[in-house]
Amino acid sequence: MLANNIWKLTGELFEWAFAPFKALRLGTNDSWWASNMVSFILMAVGVVMFIYWMGLMRGYKKNGTEDVA
Repeated sequence: MLANNIWKLTGELFEWAFAPFKALRLGTNDSWWASNMVSFILMAVGVVMFIYWMGLMRGYKKNGTEDVA
């Protein structure tokens, strides 16, 4: 019974988390910009993380502590 409750809770969590995608799929908002906003946000987060990572790598290289193995 406990395992069944865990799966039900997981299902309900994902239904709640993906509710905005369901709303977009049902056509409540026909705007191209609104439909692709999630993609734009994810790309922006990826670019910011890449720039941060490259800054760290430059700092390690400048200090001579990079792993070159």
